[in-house]
Amino acid sequence: MTKKDVLAIVKTAISLFLICAVAAGAVAAVNAVTKDTISANSAAAANEAKSAVLPEAASFEDVTLSDGAVGCLGKAADGSVAGYVFTTAASGYGGKIDVMTGFSADGAVTGVAILSIEETPGLGMNAKRDSFLSQFTGTNGELTVIKNAAPGENEILALTSATITSRAMVKTVNAARAYYTEVSGKGE
Repeated sequence: MTKKDVLAIVKTAISLFLICAVAAGAVAAVNAVTKDTISANSAAAANEAKSAVLPEAASFEDVTLSDGAVGCLGKAADGSVAGYVFTTAASGYGGKIDVMTGFSADGAVTGVAILSIEETPGLGMNAKRDSFLSQFTGTNGELTVIKNAAPGENEILALTSATITSRAMVKTVNAARAYYTEVSGKGE
């Protein structure tokens, strides 16, 4: 290798380093500028989801759970307990599914909202449909998944060709129910 070749390699390496440094600086600057907006949007989306799954609540207070997770106590306008809201996750077919579940003070599910899901389009993504999510509302106990039959009490009819997703959804709601039992002190 000649001195000229080494000099060309060094010039190229320095050029690439400078390009990477400028790009990294630009990303850091954009992150610094948008950090507060992203945080505010995330908080607004979380509050909107809380209100959707527990519409009876006028305000929410954080509650720390035994495993360090944080749930919410929903209070009615008169200060009484309207219910509770918990965020749980489970692995579906395509990845992690984050779900927010609301419970009335007496333990009935008041609503379920999917916060994030990456399932197969046309199959597992059908979990976002109201026809599936509405099955959870009003249930009051440990849930199970069934296929090809009319669902009974505390049974959720699986999505066609998406049983793994259906089981993951039931798992998240059952985990939220365990939190409800812990916080409310009310057993099954």
